[in-house]
Amino acid sequence: MRNVYTVKQVNAYIKNMFTQDFMLNRIYVKGEVSNCKYHTSGHIYFSLKDESGTMACVMFAGSRSGLSFRMREGQQVIVLGSVSVYERDGKYQLYAKEIILDGAGLLYEKFEALKRELQEMGMFAQEYKQPIPAYVKTVGIVTAPTGAAVRDIINIASRRNPYVQLILYPAQVQGEGAAASIIRGIEMLEKKGVDVMIVGRGGGSIEDLWAFNEEEVARAVFNCRVPVISAVGHETDTTIIDYVSDLLAPTPSAAAELAVYEYLGTAGAMREYEARLRRSMMQRITQERVKSRQAAMKLKLAHPRQKLLEKRQRAADLEQRLRLLMEACLENRRHRFAIYVEQMKGLSPLAKLNQGYSYVAGATGANIKSVRQVKPGDKIKVYMTDGSVQAEVREIEEEPDGRKEE
Repeated sequence: MRNVYTVKQVNAYIKNMFTQDFMLNRIYVKGEVSNCKYHTSGHIYFSLKDESGTMACVMFAGSRSGLSFRMREGQQVIVLGSVSVYERDGKYQLYAKEIILDGAGLLYEKFEALKRELQEMGMFAQEYKQPIPAYVKTVGIVTAPTGAAVRDIINIASRRNPYVQLILYPAQVQGEGAAASIIRGIEMLEKKGVDVMIVGRGGGSIEDLWAFNEEEVARAVFNCRVPVISAVGHETDTTIIDYVSDLLAPTPSAAAELAVYEYLGTAGAMREYEARLRRSMMQRITQERVKSRQAAMKLKLAHPRQKLLEKRQRAADLEQRLRLLMEACLENRRHRFAIYVEQMKGLSPLAKLNQGYSYVAGATGANIKSVRQVKPGDKIKVYMTDGSVQAEVREIEEEPDGRKEE
């Protein structure tokens, strides 16, 4: 029995055949645009035709970056894409990735080949990119002396900072000898010692911009010791030096803005920085003054004179304390002495004399306490409170109960 396949199986098989064909995965197709329709989804549906037939084509919205112009009926274009089968309709069509106008196809292939070669050599690597100085004094310009590009650069630069010097090398930017002229301009401005360099021109076709796709120009930009800003064409134009340069500007006007700092804005920022610096300095000075005062106080406290004053004060305090203690001790002694005096007064013979008693002493001065110590005719002396009396014993009377002298 014969094998029977569904339409889906056949279409899938045919699609797989297209997918496995290397040539159909990346192919350039040349033809005239017809039935071109821009869909609301962003997709573009059109056909390519020549004298022998037509081919259905579609460019999805995600690939629109590969189209730098608006397609119209009758245009001769070259489409880069892949051929595959749309299984639902069983028709093959070209899925476009890039579209260029006819006449530039060979140049475009050359551009892509040189781009791949230089990229493999590392000339597009970010580590080779030089930073653009923030505040430049001189700007070198390699472009045509006439045209919108140089006027835009001069106008923008003058408006942003009239004090920046612009040095123009009038280069040939199109046609035979343009590449050599651009290279001479780069080398001369590098010797001149400019701070930054703008290399570019106004927009145009790929043929018009081809001088900036030459390998010699790319190497001159790469080897330049001065930072180079690429400013070729409009935003949609791409050249080899865009990848090699230190900075890419979408337009010459944008290159001037990137190269020249705005004077008024910078002056205002500098005044603000100055004010902040002054505030910071005053705050720092205040802090240092406080630290200085603290250090001076510590030094004063640690000075030998201060130590001597402290010792002297301590000695004075101890002296005062000793004096107080001595006075207290003396006062205590005085008090005790007064008590002893009073006690002695009670035992003093003189005190007894004051009470009416007398003190009798013999010729030798010995105290006579008994009548048996004297005899008639002895001389005695009687002491009284206000003086003494010399007397002589005439008669002795002894008390009956008086005890004998032992």
